[in-house]
Formats: sequence, C-alpha cells, structure tokens
Amino acid sequence: MNTEHGGCSVTITGLGIRQGFAVLAVVVLVAWGMTARAAGLDEVTSSPPAAADAAEMEHINRLIGQLAGEDADVRQQAVHALVDTGDAATLSRLERALDDADRATRVAVKPIKTLLKNKLNLASGDEAVRRAAAGDLGTSGQPVARAWLETAAVKEPQYWVRYAMEEGAALLRLAEEDPAARIAAAEKLGELKSQNALPALKELAQQLSGNAGALESNGPVRLAVTKAIERIELWSTWAGVFETLFRGVSLGSILLIMSLGLAIVFGLMGVINMAHGELMMVGAYATFMTQELFKAYLPPSIFDAYFLASLPVAFLVAGACGLFIEATVIRFLYGRPLETMLATWGVSLVLIQLARVLFGDVTAVTAPAWLSGGVQVLAGVYFPYNRLFIIALSIVCVIGIYLALFRSSLGLRVRAVTQNRNMSACLGIPTRKVDAYTFAFGSGLAGLAGCALTLVGNVEPGLGQNYIVDSFMVVVTGGVGKLAGTIVAALGIGSLNKFLEPSFGAVYGKVFILGLVILFLQRRPSGLFAIKGRHAD
Repeated sequence: MNTEHGGCSVTITGLGIRQGFAVLAVVVLVAWGMTARAAGLDEVTSSPPAAADAAEMEHINRLIGQLAGEDADVRQQAVHALVDTGDAATLSRLERALDDADRATRVAVKPIKTLLKNKLNLASGDEAVRRAAAGDLGTSGQPVARAWLETAAVKEPQYWVRYAMEEGAALLRLAEEDPAARIAAAEKLGELKSQNALPALKELAQQLSGNAGALESNGPVRLAVTKAIERIELWSTWAGVFETLFRGVSLGSILLIMSLGLAIVFGLMGVINMAHGELMMVGAYATFMTQELFKAYLPPSIFDAYFLASLPVAFLVAGACGLFIEATVIRFLYGRPLETMLATWGVSLVLIQLARVLFGDVTAVTAPAWLSGGVQVLAGVYFPYNRLFIIALSIVCVIGIYLALFRSSLGLRVRAVTQNRNMSACLGIPTRKVDAYTFAFGSGLAGLAGCALTLVGNVEPGLGQNYIVDSFMVVVTGGVGKLAGTIVAALGIGSLNKFLEPSFGAVYGKVFILGLVILFLQRRPSGLFAIKGRHAD
C-alpha cells in the first residue's frame, strides 16, 4: 500500500506492527506539540491585557490614596486624573478598588464616582436620565464638567434636555473667577430664564456688593448679574400665574363634572340634593376598590389599566346609588324642596358613616404609571399628566352631555320635562321615569368626578363635603339648567379659588368667593345665562 502526501511517497507495505505504532506515535507527538505551541501563543497574547488591567488597578488605587490624603493640591490632581480619562471601564475599576477600602476613603471617592456616572449618563438613551445627569453636573461645582455639558448640548436633539445642559454649563461658568466668563454666564442664565440659577446669582451679587475694594472692577459683572436676576424674577411671576391658572382650570374641571349632574337634577326636578357630594365619594371608593381588585386577582403587568376600568365602574356604582336614593327617598318628596334638602342631608350623613365603617378614615389610590410625571411647556412651567387627564375628562363629559341632551330623543324628553312638566306628561312622556333616569345620570357624573379626584388627593369619607358648596355656587351662578353657564361658572370659580388661596388661605378664599357670588346674584338672580320661556320666573 502506497500513500502519497505532498509529492512524497511512503511505502508501509511490509512494515511490521512495531514500525506502524512507531509512526503513529511520532504523528501524535507532532500534533500535541503544535497544539501546545498554539496554546502558549494564546497565553502570551492574552497576558498583556491582564497585565494592563493590573497596572490600571494599581494606578487607580494610588489615586484613591491621594484622594484620601490631606494635601488639597494632590487631591485636586487626583480628581483631574480620574475624570479626564474616566469611562465605563474606569468606573468599574474604581468600584472594585473600593471593595476593601475604609469608610473615610469611600466618603472621599463618592463624589468622583457620582461625577463619572453623570458623565456617562450624558450619553444615555433615556431623556430623563440625560436631563437628570445635566442637572447634577451643573450643581456639582466641578469646573471640568462644563466642557462635558457644552459638548453634549451641541449634540442633544431634545429641547429641554439641551436646556438643562446649557443651564448647568452656565452655572459652572458663573463660579469661575474670570469676569468675562461670569458676564457671559449671567447673560445666558437670564436668557434661559433659569429659576434654578436664582440663588447662585443672588449670592454672587451679594458677594460683589460686599467687596468694597473691587467695586469698580466688578461693576460690569454686578450689572450683568442684576439684569439676569430681574429678568428671571419677572418671568417667575408670570410662570406662577400660568401654573396657578392651570391648577384653577384643573379644579374647575372637577367642579364642572360634579356640577353638571347637579345642574341637570336641580334644573329638571328642582331637587336640592345635599347628598351629591357623597355620591362623588362613592365614585372615589369605587375607584379604590377597582384598584384593589386589580392588585389581588390580575397580573401586575396590566395593573396600570385599572384606572381606565374604574371610570365606567365609578359611573355605574354612583348611578345605581342615585337610582336607589331617588326610588326610596326623593320620589316621595317632589314639590317639597325643604324636606328634600333635609332628607338628602340625612342620606349624606349615613353614607359618610358607612364609608368610615367599611374603609376607615383615609385610603389612597395609586396613580397609574402613564399618569405619573408631566410635561414642561415653558421655563418653570410644568403641567402634570394627572391634571391634564382631568381636564380632558371634563371635556369628554361636556361633549357627551351635549350630545345626550341635544342630539338624542332622551335629551329631548329631558328638556321638555324641564321646561313644562305638565304639558310633557299630557303628551305621553313618562315624567317619573325621566326623573329617575336623569337623577341616576347626574349621580353617575358625580361618581366620575370622584374618580378624577383620586388623582390629586386622598380618598376619605368626608371627601364630598369639600366640594358640595362650590358645586352649588357653580350651579346658581351659571344659571339653573344651563350647560354653558355651568361651564363658565365652574372654570371661573375654580380659577378664582386658586388665585385667592395664596393671599387669603383656603378657608377665607372660599368665604370671599361666596360673598362675590351673593353680590352677583343680587344683580342677576337668574345667573349668567337665564332661562328663557314661559317658566323663566
């Protein structure tokens, strides 16, 4: 048998068994030698990174020792050495080096770790992380961070993240000793209308004014700082007005949802329902129970959907309670407003005590994640998502009520009964059923208001007592049974309430509004939009 390899011929025919094993052994030895050589090369090749890592760890340990020393210049040099070359690998090595360090060393190194983390977070894919990192770096007092912020701001596509980066860089520049840098920083902060920079600017202005020996040289800086302070304070006043107006509209939206049902009931049946606030409380507790059911029986992944489910639940539960109250109490007291008011007040007390027995004094509803946070619309003006949702819900309710009253046969019957009950009954309209269904519908709207209120406050048995007086003021000020009047009065009273609270307090503010409403009704007893027709009196 002949075997050819590479042009050479080896004849093994006639070889003995010993010679064959000898050849096989030689082949195995050669193959093992080549494998060992390759493994040796790999070991030699991989050893430099390990050696480099060890050298880097030794360098970091030496810098950590310098940070824990008492020489300020040496500490500052160590800080610069760490942050100038700091990357994810350096941060990881720094954390490993601190595993066996004492408490004093950890305390000394902690600001450097935070600085490096924020430097890396400037390149994060999350806008919130980048913005938070920019804010932390701006208040860190480390001049080296200014270059990072300026470089990141040039590349940043999102406006408010870029705003935070520019603000942080200007704050760090304001702390420099160069007068030109301070003037440029003050002008930039004034241009940004940065309310976060106001304390630093006021402190710098006080320092410059107190330095009597350098008043002339510091004059341009002091002038730039003063102009920036005036510009920021003026904008802060307007920002406060915008936020107060927004909170007033949010409160007015809750009053609007609650007052719409009250206006329909009062305008249709002439019933002064003192339990309307407690129907609002029923809607709030229905929202709380929906939340607890989602926690107990459904997967956590869909927990945030509980609030959307609680909207129809609150409406239906409060509407069912209203239907029960109408059938058992109010139906027998039509035409007797004083007795109706006293009876519904008694019902409200029963509902309050029942809620206290079943749920205790205070419970809370956790806002879903998609309603957490908010949106910044202007410098210093921040609109929370939960209040935006309340405003949107009130708009949906107004549109739904308009369609129900003016674009449906049921709404036609309701308006007919409101204008002339006796004539409507003669034409075959079941006025008692219309009364019952309308009262249930108004009660359901109060339940929706309670559901919305859980986003901005706690749930307690006396929840409705805080809003029932305001709701009646909205109804009588807007005009009984008038949708447009209810909208205008709710937004007006809610906004006025929030504007008066800072000056007069919550209690005296409401008293002042009540006085204004009384004076208004002396001039216009029918409200903003008076009823027209035969029964205008």
